[in-house]
Amino acid sequence: MLKEIGIQNFAIIESLNLEFTAGFNVFTGETGAGKSIILDALSIVLGEKADISFVREGTKRASIEAIFDYGSRRDEIVEVLEREDLLPDDGIEEVSLSRDIRLEGRSTARVNGHAVSLSVLQEVGSLLVDIHGQSEHLSLLKPSSHIRLVDQFAGNEELLKEYRGLYRKYLAVVKNLKALRDGEAEALRQQDILSYQVNEINAAELSVDEEESLNREREKMQNSEKIAKLLHQGLVALQGRSEERPGILDKMDELDSALDGLISYDESLQPLYDAVVNAADQMNDVLDKLQRYKSGLGFSSRRRNQIEERLALYFSLKRKYGGTVEAVLAFGKDAERKLSLITGAGKQIEELEAEKAELLEKLSILAVKLSERRSAAALQISRGVETELDDLRMPAARFEVLMETVPAADGLKDNEGNKLSFTETGFDRVEFLIAPNPGEGLKPLAKVASGGETSRLMLALKNTLAQADTIPTMVFDEIDQGIGGRIGALVGEKLWELSRYHQVICITHLPQLAALYDSHFHVHKQISENRTQTVVTRLDAEHSLHELASLLGADNEENVQAVKAMLKESSEFKNS
Repeated sequence: MLKEIGIQNFAIIESLNLEFTAGFNVFTGETGAGKSIILDALSIVLGEKADISFVREGTKRASIEAIFDYGSRRDEIVEVLEREDLLPDDGIEEVSLSRDIRLEGRSTARVNGHAVSLSVLQEVGSLLVDIHGQSEHLSLLKPSSHIRLVDQFAGNEELLKEYRGLYRKYLAVVKNLKALRDGEAEALRQQDILSYQVNEINAAELSVDEEESLNREREKMQNSEKIAKLLHQGLVALQGRSEERPGILDKMDELDSALDGLISYDESLQPLYDAVVNAADQMNDVLDKLQRYKSGLGFSSRRRNQIEERLALYFSLKRKYGGTVEAVLAFGKDAERKLSLITGAGKQIEELEAEKAELLEKLSILAVKLSERRSAAALQISRGVETELDDLRMPAARFEVLMETVPAADGLKDNEGNKLSFTETGFDRVEFLIAPNPGEGLKPLAKVASGGETSRLMLALKNTLAQADTIPTMVFDEIDQGIGGRIGALVGEKLWELSRYHQVICITHLPQLAALYDSHFHVHKQISENRTQTVVTRLDAEHSLHELASLLGADNEENVQAVKAMLKESSEFKNS
């Protein structure tokens, strides 16, 4: 519940600190005194849009801070705080929300002293307070909230949790199926291209070593005349041209013969002789290799064509697939991988379709259970609301919880096998309908014209759903709109009953309603140093008596006695 709120430099509020109690908190005061401004401040600290017009004239910043205990939404609040790393370090089960509005237009939101986005502030705030303004702002007029209230009344929390877990899995499967199918058409178009590319690259049997070898062989062919000339020059140098022009080997024989003769005279020259013999052997080996090289040097035109064709293939594939042999081979591997994915996509789709069908079966079973429990709860809610409306002097009013379904080809099955459209809550569409007067047809709540009827209907609903609606604090801004004194007392009784399950904060002009207060606050304006400011006073029993008399028209003895009678009736009602 809301424990306290501090407001600084907000509109005509200079500084205000209020502490609240459990039960029924009532605010009274003249029109324009600032009652609704307090609710504006509360709305902004809960995440509503902030406007610089709220910054008090002559100041640079408006500040609001509200402190709540967790109340009945403890688990949900703790879950959000843990997720956002906002739990207080001291373990106190309180949450502090604050908002700063700066004159230059910046607005800062904080939870437990940590700066947060507006969406996080709104998420936390929505778990703590429900603010009801005039009829167009009532949350109960929003059909989107009706199924949630029916589920709370029916105790469907665990069943819904199980259903939503499967629903999230179902959405993931549908998303994956869509991605595969969207890619399938394009993949089929690519399949022929990929197959051609893979086959072309694999058939070429490329290698870096072969390309280098072919390039060397081609270079030899291109320089065959030079090679032949140099080869001839080398052979002549070794063999000589004639006896008149001997070669290196002839000279080596002469040197060998000379040294052989010298050894007979001086054996110390033996090493020189051996060296010459070795050199002669090496020269003979060179001659043998050059001669064999020459014999194999013939370049056929057929071989030349083979080399050119093979190198042309290398050039073509490199130009198409990456510039180097390594890049071409890598491209081929990637194309093979893509081709395998296309081939496997059909199997994946089959598997996902089977999983989708299984999830639809499970979801159908849970959706039927939810629907059955909602139907039972809808009857109880309808009877309960009509009983409450009878207490509020609307005896002929009819109320109905409308439950509808929408056919869908790919939907969930009901007990009759009909396929129905579904969402994260099942296949039911729920809306509250009302016929306030005899002879009128049932209509959506938002089309109820009378402000007084809307106020009473909302209270009837709130009281019927009180134990199911777990919001800790409910705020009502002039719920007595269009209601007279006699009905006002009944509305006050319903609000007080509601405050047994929730903290209720109510702004009212009706003394009959205010007389049921547990805590009474008086709002008024005062002028200090030529500035207007809102002042809120918590009234004791005596001051409350005179404030209620003023609400009757004047603080005189006659009205004081009338208020005493009201207070006595209120006390008897509370004790009954």
